[in-house]
Amino acid sequence: MGKFVIKQAKTGPMFNLKAGNGEVIATSQVYASMKTCKNGIASVMENAPVAVIEDQTEKGFKKEKNPKFEVYTDKKGETRYRLKAKNGQIIASGEGYTTKDACIKGIASVRKNAKGAKIVEE
Repeated sequence: MGKFVIKQAKTGPMFNLKAGNGEVIATSQVYASMKTCKNGIASVMENAPVAVIEDQTEKGFKKEKNPKFEVYTDKKGETRYRLKAKNGQIIASGEGYTTKDACIKGIASVRKNAKGAKIVEE
């Protein structure tokens, strides 16, 4: 079972979603307040399990409706994802993966671990 870990960054709270093995599988932006951070967690819990995948690494990819996981290649050539809520805001993002397959597995882990995850504050 996953858990959301809220921690204080220099300018406000943020969260990491951790898988059952303790590995960070998604990270948030820094929020202005604890309330908005917890709203972000609620949004990930709601959207991650139902979000479709938009594979932007494919030529002529199909634009999907939000909520969605956008899979893309970053400037270093790594494959990453970002989770967008129904309103189009980015609510979580993943690390850089060396393969697209590993990135897709990361998304599957977020879907599995986000719903019903515990929330803890560091």
